[in-house]
Amino acid sequence: MIIEEKSIYISDIDNNECFEKDGSREIYKKALFFDLEHYIYKKPICIGVFGCAYYDDASKELKLTQYMIENKSDAAAILSLAKDYFYKAKNKLNKEYIVTFSGNNDFTIINYLFEKNNINVKVNEYFKSIDLQREYEKIVGKVIGLKNLEKIFNIARESELIGGATLAKTFYKVIKDDEYFNRMPDEKKTKIMTYNGQDVISLFYMLVSWSTYAHKLDQ
Repeated sequence: MIIEEKSIYISDIDNNECFEKDGSREIYKKALFFDLEHYIYKKPICIGVFGCAYYDDASKELKLTQYMIENKSDAAAILSLAKDYFYKAKNKLNKEYIVTFSGNNDFTIINYLFEKNNINVKVNEYFKSIDLQREYEKIVGKVIGLKNLEKIFNIARESELIGGATLAKTFYKVIKDDEYFNRMPDEKKTKIMTYNGQDVISLFYMLVSWSTYAHKLDQ
């Protein structure tokens, strides 16, 4: 399994610009930012990439963690790591919220796989859920994709876009062929990890600048 950890220094946050919930504009200090890449065939088969981040107020850093499977045996191992990550986030780091974009799909997948592997965690009940796609819909009355919302928030992606079908096909091959990952070009592995990481990081930047751009959403 590939395990990557990355810290991104955050130079300035204006609480007046941040997303407000439960009477607080410091939700970002108590939140996880979460995104999965996965493979489904009729039912969830595996998590391909687990991506999650949190803001460390002491160091002023966004700390990103990613797990990517290399073969079928990693499918269970990645769930164990995800469980440990969530336990630590809640019980040691005191995180209360989980921020996603159209997160119901990811919650359905990880909750199904957790239950199948006897892990007693329902992520969207373990944390309070904030779905930025739904928050946008409350303002505008229609659904938007993450990449289009990034444009509204002036977020320039560092990664190339990857279609869901392409990711599913890749993880299908990883599950079916233990040697496929070793044959996969390093550039492709990096591209997938960067794509997932960008999705997670974008959630953070949108949350901490929500009030700045929200008035533009219905224009």
